[in-house]
Amino acid sequence: MRKNSIDQDILYEDNHLIILNKRPSDIVQGDKTGDEPLSEVLKSYIKIKYGKPGAVFLGVVHRLDRPVSGAVVFARTSKSLTRLNNMLRDGEMHKTYWAVVKNKPPETEERLVHYLTRDEEKNKSFVHLKEVPGSQRSELVYRLIGSSDQYYLLGVNLLTGRHHQIRAQLAAIGCPVKGDLKYGYPRSNPGGFIHLHARRIEFIHPVQKTPVDIIAPPPADNLWDFFSELDLTKERPV
Repeated sequence: MRKNSIDQDILYEDNHLIILNKRPSDIVQGDKTGDEPLSEVLKSYIKIKYGKPGAVFLGVVHRLDRPVSGAVVFARTSKSLTRLNNMLRDGEMHKTYWAVVKNKPPETEERLVHYLTRDEEKNKSFVHLKEVPGSQRSELVYRLIGSSDQYYLLGVNLLTGRHHQIRAQLAAIGCPVKGDLKYGYPRSNPGGFIHLHARRIEFIHPVQKTPVDIIAPPPADNLWDFFSELDLTKERPV
């Protein structure tokens, strides 16, 4: 159960959609843990705030892994859900992630193309350089946008949306995300979160047809705080 009110984490809200700044401990949809997902927390929030009788509709447009933080979009109507799903499928929803890594990437900016297979039992994706049976083409662009004494901040633009894609592809070039034990980082972070954050999301509103451009502040953390002080709001791979 979420201990704090969800109001402070809402980045955008209207009659058609809600964008939430997910905390690393939250799950977007229900899973085998039985923990209350954000989808249900938001339904309760809407029901109470707007005094809605009966069941509340809320559609999950996309998800973030549990140890990942950042912007997540939910639809408040079936029409919005259909249109947002179409945008996501057609590459019209642009998502920029921040990833902190220990090792400097081989290039300042690079497009990565791999083929990913998924092991359901291990809940892990495996990277292949060439297409293999059951694999999915996975593509992203990263850009080195900041550094500290020990770490590097990458801006990552997803061009496909695969299971654990950023985590697996960055690990494949020797740059596992800080704290991500599953993909080869040597130490975990306190609380089990990883330094991967859905920083920015951009799309055309499904009903109003106006630009939506949302930036999600990363969680309170010394390293995130350091990088957040830099002027990076317009930095993203293109």
